[in-house]
Amino acid sequence: MDFKRQTFLILGVSKSGYESGKFLLKKGAKCYIYEEKTSEKIEKAKSELIKLGAIETAKEGIDDALDRADVVVISPGVPINHEIAVKSKAAGKRLIGELELGYESFTPLIVGVTGTNGKTTTVSLLNCILNESGIKSELAGNVGVPLVSKRETADGETVFVTEVSSFQLESVADFRPHIACVLNISPDHLERHYNMENYIFLKKRLLSNQRESEYSVLNYDDAVVRGFYTETKAKVKWVSVREEVDGAYLKDGELYYGKEPIISEKELPIKGEHNVYNTLFAIACAKLLKAENEKIRKAITEFKGVPYRLETVAEKSGIKFVNDSKSTNTAATITAIKSTVIPTVLILGGSEKGEKYDRLFAEIKNSAVKHAVLTGASRRNMLSAADESGFSDITVCEDFDVAVKIARLIAKDGEEVLLSPACASFDKFSGYEERGERFNKIVEGLS
Repeated sequence: MDFKRQTFLILGVSKSGYESGKFLLKKGAKCYIYEEKTSEKIEKAKSELIKLGAIETAKEGIDDALDRADVVVISPGVPINHEIAVKSKAAGKRLIGELELGYESFTPLIVGVTGTNGKTTTVSLLNCILNESGIKSELAGNVGVPLVSKRETADGETVFVTEVSSFQLESVADFRPHIACVLNISPDHLERHYNMENYIFLKKRLLSNQRESEYSVLNYDDAVVRGFYTETKAKVKWVSVREEVDGAYLKDGELYYGKEPIISEKELPIKGEHNVYNTLFAIACAKLLKAENEKIRKAITEFKGVPYRLETVAEKSGIKFVNDSKSTNTAATITAIKSTVIPTVLILGGSEKGEKYDRLFAEIKNSAVKHAVLTGASRRNMLSAADESGFSDITVCEDFDVAVKIARLIAKDGEEVLLSPACASFDKFSGYEERGERFNKIVEGLS
């Protein structure tokens, strides 16, 4: 791409939009920036880009900026059907995301991981395994740093372990991971993608450019993902906890790759079937990258999990407080409640993603959850679903801080307070991280 002779419009000055703009401006490109949201972080990002030479445009000037632009770089937080994105396509402009821009800039060796749940745990564990094995790797994409920011320091040997969201997959064109993993598929982000067909189509895009010399690692036990093998030219390796497959699998309490036992399920420091899957995916990728079994096992046993995913943050007055703020859809929360066996007060709610809550409350009825505190924008719809399911041990509270304190009052010695919202956080917070931090701070102040 000829950066100096092209004009770019950065649509959305988020973390990825900021890094895209910084990269392009340092390459001598002319850049317009456009952002509809306001926050302290966004204003700081805009200010720094303007200092580097970016031209900020307001809504009334966007048509002129679009006329001048050759390429529009869209941030993941901006939907592909945003009116400016639609206008840019209609005008024949090239529309790409930061992931695509980063990939085109230096075509790095990528392990791309997508799926509805488990992405962050899988990429974090794989990164630990590769570093323990002496294989240079860095986290990038939806976790870690934007890929484009590594352009200047990449050495050609580093593996970029990249978490890829459906939002990012909306704007890829040539992006091609050497190893592509699809962990699982369940309803998520339907408020943006409209229906499951669109969501599944986007997840398939991770595989669409792969070649015969590359690898697709797919979940054999997920009926939707299993069908993806027809979508790739790459060699397929499978992951299963139910079948002995060509790839990584669980058999008689041992995690295998091929015929080689790697580690016992009892040795896994992160518990639950979902983490067996995550570990198997990490093992499969590590073996494809030639990591040694003993190094894989050592890294797995030392892995402590990721923040805000079933993270025990405190125990006070005999009550355990577990932070699962990262569970932003019903499937993730169902996994969380299945992992607890002691009486639990569950905090649910946030901004909605187009999901229904019937199955969630059906699972809650048959779980260790003794009471649910509903909070946030979703609380009324959740209350309706709870009523229909016959689950009546409910408290409704709009304020998040008060909801946590109510949960503490309801829980007794030997019980658990679990934050696992089943919703996004944008009604009150900038993201699940801020929500998780807030939970930790409230718990810290509890007696």
